Amino acid sequence: MHYLLWVTLVGLLAESCSGQNPHPHPHPHPHPHPHPHPHPHPTHHPHPPHPCKSPPELQGSLTVTAANGDYFLFGKYMYDAIGQRIRFGDFGQYKNETFHDDVLLLYKEGVMYKINMKNQTCSKKELTDTFHPMEIPANATLLGQVTLGSFSEPGEGLLVNSWTGEIPASDARYFLTFTEFGCLPISSIYHTPQTGWIVTSYFDIIVGIKDPSPLTPPPFCKNATMERGENRNFFTAFL
Repeated sequence: MHYLLWVTLVGLLAESCSGQNPHPHPHPHPHPHPHPHPHPHPTHHPHPPHPCKSPPELQGSLTVTAANGDYFLFGKYMYDAIGQRIRFGDFGQYKNETFHDDVLLLYKEGVMYKINMKNQTCSKKELTDTFHPMEIPANATLLGQVTLGSFSEPGEGLLVNSWTGEIPASDARYFLTFTEFGCLPISSIYHTPQTGWIVTSYFDIIVGIKDPSPLTPPPFCKNATMERGENRNFFTAFL
């Protein structure tokens, strides 16, 4: 389940996911050349897209829809690939019941904290998942390069690459869309017979983390007792 949001991802996941301006300096007069824009159009990239890895520090927002629409989540995240840390604050609905979570995943320590800042309480659970960077897997297959919006005018479009692949070990299939410039996640679609379809969308992405303090457990979590015996991963953190 973790793969869903991370080979993306959790992502994860541009300075503002803004498109590149295809013609930043329009010609003030008609160009005498029969092709007024001699440089390749962004939708016809001179080099074929290749698998990439997102910047190591990101923060932004995402939505997740799963369980045939019974599960919906909206949240904000911080992603630190170097320290293998992820922080989420979210709210959502599962089987007509609403929930709100504040979760810190520390993969190097193998610990997941569920934090209640209002009540100053904290639960500590074993994290059995493996950290996966936000990236396009090396063996993914390119579906195509498209423009979201339009490149008819500057600032109207975003150039993205869509990929697909399989994970035989879990009988899973995924579809990922990342920006051509910056390798930032736009969406991921993940499916297994056990989970069904899981759809994730990423937006309002900022590269870099100005204040990393939310990626450290608050002082009141210091004495929390580790709960073991249940397999916990990225997705089950929100159920």
